[in-house]
Amino acid sequence: MNKVVANADEAIQDIRDGAVVMLGGFGLCGIPENCIAALVRKGIKELTCISNNAGVDDFGLGLLLKTRQIRKMMSSYVGENAEFERQLLAGELEVDLIPQGTLATRIQMAGMGIPAFFTPAGYGTEVAVGKETREFNGKHYLMEMALHADFSIVKAWKGDTMGNLVFRKTTRNFSTSMAKAGNITIAEVEELVQPGELDPDHIHVPGIYVHRIFAGAGYEKRIERRTIQM
Repeated sequence: MNKVVANADEAIQDIRDGAVVMLGGFGLCGIPENCIAALVRKGIKELTCISNNAGVDDFGLGLLLKTRQIRKMMSSYVGENAEFERQLLAGELEVDLIPQGTLATRIQMAGMGIPAFFTPAGYGTEVAVGKETREFNGKHYLMEMALHADFSIVKAWKGDTMGNLVFRKTTRNFSTSMAKAGNITIAEVEELVQPGELDPDHIHVPGIYVHRIFAGAGYEKRIERRTIQM
Protein backbone atom coordinates (compact mmCIF):
# COMPACT_ATOMS: atom_id res chain seq x y z
CA MET A 1 0.00 0.00 0.00
CA ASN A 2 1.49 3.33 -1.08
CA LYS A 3 0.75 5.82 1.70
CA VAL A 4 2.91 8.68 0.45
CA VAL A 5 1.13 11.65 -1.13
CA ALA A 6 2.72 14.70 -2.69
CA ASN A 7 1.42 17.42 -0.41
CA ALA A 8 -1.31 18.58 1.96
CA ASP A 9 -3.78 19.37 -0.81
CA GLU A 10 -3.63 15.78 -2.04
CA ALA A 11 -3.77 14.42 1.51
CA ILE A 12 -7.06 16.18 2.35
CA GLN A 13 -8.64 15.92 -1.10
CA ASP A 14 -11.54 13.70 0.00
CA ILE A 15 -12.53 15.62 3.15
CA ARG A 16 -16.02 16.91 2.47
CA ASP A 17 -18.39 19.45 4.00
CA GLY A 18 -19.72 18.32 7.37
CA ALA A 19 -16.80 16.01 8.20
CA VAL A 20 -15.66 15.34 11.76
CA VAL A 21 -11.94 16.08 11.92
CA MET A 22 -9.44 15.64 14.76
CA LEU A 23 -6.39 17.89 14.65
CA GLY A 24 -3.36 17.18 16.80
CA GLY A 25 -1.20 19.61 18.72
CA PHE A 26 -1.08 21.38 22.06
CA GLY A 27 -1.63 25.10 21.88
CA LEU A 28 0.34 26.01 18.76
CA CYS A 29 2.88 23.26 19.39
CA GLY A 30 2.88 20.39 16.91
CA ILE A 31 -0.15 21.49 14.90
CA PRO A 32 -0.56 20.28 11.27
CA GLU A 33 0.11 23.69 9.70
CA ASN A 34 0.21 22.46 6.10
CA CYS A 35 -3.09 20.57 6.29
CA ILE A 36 -4.88 23.44 8.03
CA ALA A 37 -3.76 25.75 5.21
CA ALA A 38 -5.00 23.19 2.67
CA LEU A 39 -8.41 23.02 4.36
CA VAL A 40 -8.64 26.81 4.17
CA ARG A 41 -7.75 26.74 0.45
CA LYS A 42 -10.30 24.04 -0.28
CA GLY A 43 -13.04 25.99 1.48
CA ILE A 44 -14.66 22.99 3.18
CA LYS A 45 -17.62 24.07 5.32
CA GLU A 46 -19.60 22.83 8.32
CA LEU A 47 -16.65 21.04 9.91
CA THR A 48 -16.75 19.58 13.39
CA CYS A 49 -13.23 20.04 14.72
CA ILE A 50 -11.89 18.08 17.69
CA SER A 51 -8.76 19.66 19.12
CA ASN A 52 -7.35 20.53 22.51
CA ASN A 53 -7.57 24.20 21.61
CA ALA A 54 -8.80 26.49 18.84
CA GLY A 55 -5.55 28.18 17.85
CA VAL A 56 -5.22 31.96 17.89
CA ASP A 57 -6.91 34.55 15.70
CA ASP A 58 -4.48 34.37 12.79
CA PHE A 59 -2.87 30.96 13.18
CA GLY A 60 -3.78 27.30 13.60
CA LEU A 61 -7.50 26.57 13.76
CA GLY A 62 -8.07 30.29 14.10
CA LEU A 63 -7.65 30.44 10.32
CA LEU A 64 -10.61 28.09 9.81
CA LEU A 65 -12.68 30.03 12.32
CA LYS A 66 -11.92 33.28 10.51
CA THR A 67 -13.26 31.85 7.24
CA ARG A 68 -16.33 30.37 9.02
CA GLN A 69 -15.49 26.83 7.97
CA ILE A 70 -16.05 25.35 11.43
CA ARG A 71 -19.59 24.62 12.58
CA LYS A 72 -18.72 22.97 15.89
CA MET A 73 -15.64 22.91 18.12
CA MET A 74 -14.99 20.15 20.64
CA SER A 75 -12.14 21.43 22.77
CA SER A 76 -10.70 21.85 26.23
CA TYR A 77 -8.79 25.15 26.25
CA VAL A 78 -9.97 27.99 24.02
CA GLY A 79 -8.90 31.12 25.90
CA GLU A 80 -6.43 32.53 23.36
CA ASN A 81 -8.83 33.11 20.46
CA ALA A 82 -10.90 36.29 20.38
CA GLU A 83 -12.74 35.25 17.19
CA PHE A 84 -13.75 31.99 18.86
CA GLU A 85 -15.20 33.99 21.77
CA ARG A 86 -17.05 36.35 19.44
CA GLN A 87 -18.64 33.52 17.41
CA LEU A 88 -19.59 31.63 20.56
CA LEU A 89 -21.27 34.63 22.21
CA ALA A 90 -23.03 35.51 18.95
CA GLY A 91 -24.44 32.00 18.62
CA GLU A 92 -22.55 31.42 15.37
CA LEU A 93 -20.44 28.52 16.64
CA GLU A 94 -21.53 25.36 18.42
CA VAL A 95 -19.11 24.52 21.22
CA ASP A 96 -18.64 21.43 23.37
CA LEU A 97 -16.17 22.26 26.14
CA ILE A 98 -14.69 19.08 27.58
CA PRO A 99 -12.39 18.69 30.62
CA GLN A 100 -8.90 18.14 29.25
CA GLY A 101 -8.36 14.73 30.84
CA THR A 102 -11.78 13.58 29.66
CA LEU A 103 -11.07 14.77 26.12
CA ALA A 104 -7.74 12.94 26.03
CA THR A 105 -9.27 9.74 27.42
CA ARG A 106 -12.28 9.79 25.08
CA ILE A 107 -9.87 9.93 22.14
CA GLN A 108 -7.65 7.24 23.63
CA MET A 109 -10.62 4.93 24.22
CA ALA A 110 -11.68 5.28 20.60
CA GLY A 111 -8.27 4.10 19.48
CA MET A 112 -8.44 1.16 21.89
CA GLY A 113 -11.92 0.06 20.80
CA ILE A 114 -13.48 0.78 24.21
CA PRO A 115 -16.92 2.40 23.69
CA ALA A 116 -17.27 4.24 27.02
CA PHE A 117 -15.74 4.79 30.45
CA PHE A 118 -16.60 6.37 33.80
CA THR A 119 -14.88 9.47 35.18
CA PRO A 120 -15.53 11.73 38.20
CA ALA A 121 -14.58 14.85 36.20
CA GLY A 122 -17.59 17.10 35.65
CA TYR A 123 -20.01 15.35 38.00
CA GLY A 124 -22.48 17.86 39.46
CA THR A 125 -21.74 20.46 36.75
CA GLU A 126 -23.20 21.37 33.36
CA VAL A 127 -20.84 18.79 31.86
CA ALA A 128 -23.02 16.07 33.42
CA VAL A 129 -26.32 17.17 31.87
CA GLY A 130 -27.92 14.30 29.96
CA LYS A 131 -25.22 11.78 30.83
CA GLU A 132 -25.52 8.51 32.70
CA THR A 133 -24.07 8.55 36.22
CA ARG A 134 -22.99 5.69 38.45
CA GLU A 135 -21.74 5.37 42.00
CA PHE A 136 -18.62 3.33 42.74
CA ASN A 137 -17.38 2.93 46.30
CA GLY A 138 -19.32 5.94 47.44
CA LYS A 139 -18.11 8.28 44.66
CA HIS A 140 -20.13 9.51 41.69
CA TYR A 141 -18.98 9.18 38.10
CA LEU A 142 -20.13 10.21 34.62
CA MET A 143 -20.21 7.87 31.68
CA GLU A 144 -18.33 9.40 28.74
CA MET A 145 -18.38 7.98 25.23
CA ALA A 146 -15.31 7.28 23.12
CA LEU A 147 -14.65 10.02 20.59
CA HIS A 148 -14.16 9.01 16.94
CA ALA A 149 -13.52 11.10 13.82
CA ASP A 150 -13.89 10.72 10.09
CA PHE A 151 -10.35 12.06 9.68
CA SER A 152 -7.44 12.49 12.09
CA ILE A 153 -4.73 14.94 11.04
CA VAL A 154 -1.45 15.00 12.94
CA LYS A 155 2.01 16.48 12.52
CA ALA A 156 5.11 14.48 13.49
CA TRP A 157 8.83 15.19 13.55
CA LYS A 158 9.82 12.17 11.46
CA GLY A 159 7.97 9.47 9.61
CA ASP A 160 8.78 6.75 7.14
CA THR A 161 6.97 5.80 3.96
CA MET A 162 5.14 3.01 5.81
CA GLY A 163 3.54 5.57 8.12
CA ASN A 164 5.55 4.99 11.31
CA LEU A 165 5.74 8.25 13.25
CA VAL A 166 8.17 9.82 15.72
CA PHE A 167 7.20 12.94 17.68
CA ARG A 168 9.36 15.37 19.61
CA LYS A 169 8.58 16.24 23.23
CA THR A 170 5.29 18.13 23.75
CA THR A 171 4.19 17.61 20.15
CA ARG A 172 3.19 14.01 20.85
CA ASN A 173 0.47 14.88 23.46
CA PHE A 174 -2.94 14.48 21.79
CA SER A 175 -1.50 13.44 18.44
CA THR A 176 -0.49 9.89 19.36
CA SER A 177 -4.05 9.07 20.48
CA MET A 178 -5.74 10.98 17.66
CA ALA A 179 -3.75 9.05 15.08
CA LYS A 180 -5.54 5.91 16.28
CA ALA A 181 -9.06 7.36 16.56
CA GLY A 182 -9.85 8.40 12.99
CA ASN A 183 -11.28 6.37 10.14
CA ILE A 184 -8.59 7.95 7.96
CA THR A 185 -5.35 9.24 9.52
CA ILE A 186 -3.25 11.82 7.70
CA ALA A 187 0.27 12.62 8.90
CA GLU A 188 2.46 15.48 7.82
CA VAL A 189 6.09 15.19 8.90
CA GLU A 190 9.13 17.42 8.96
CA GLU A 191 11.31 14.63 7.61
CA LEU A 192 10.17 11.65 5.55
CA VAL A 193 12.58 8.71 5.50
CA GLN A 194 12.71 5.19 4.11
CA PRO A 195 11.65 2.05 6.05
CA GLY A 196 14.38 0.89 8.43
CA GLU A 197 15.76 4.37 9.08
CA LEU A 198 13.72 4.88 12.26
CA ASP A 199 14.73 3.16 15.48
CA PRO A 200 11.82 0.81 16.32
CA ASP A 201 12.18 1.70 20.01
CA HIS A 202 11.52 5.36 19.21
CA ILE A 203 8.34 4.95 17.16
CA HIS A 204 5.33 6.51 18.89
CA VAL A 205 2.62 5.61 16.35
CA PRO A 206 2.94 2.40 14.28
CA GLY A 207 2.33 2.75 10.58
CA ILE A 208 -0.73 0.49 10.69
CA TYR A 209 -2.75 3.47 11.95
CA VAL A 210 -1.60 5.91 9.24
CA HIS A 211 -3.24 6.00 5.82
CA ARG A 212 -1.52 8.99 4.19
CA ILE A 213 1.80 10.69 4.85
CA PHE A 214 3.77 13.51 3.26
CA ALA A 215 6.74 15.75 3.95
CA GLY A 216 5.52 19.17 5.02
CA ALA A 217 7.31 22.45 4.40
CA GLY A 218 7.55 26.04 5.62
CA TYR A 219 6.68 25.41 9.25
CA GLU A 220 6.37 28.58 11.28
CA LYS A 221 6.20 26.80 14.66
CA ARG A 222 4.83 29.89 16.32
CA ILE A 223 5.10 30.26 20.09
CA GLU A 224 1.75 31.06 21.70
CA ARG A 225 3.18 32.88 24.71
CA ARG A 226 6.87 33.51 25.21
CA THR A 227 7.87 33.65 28.87
CA ILE A 228 11.36 34.62 29.93
CA GLN A 229 13.05 35.01 33.29
CA MET A 230 14.91 38.23 34.01
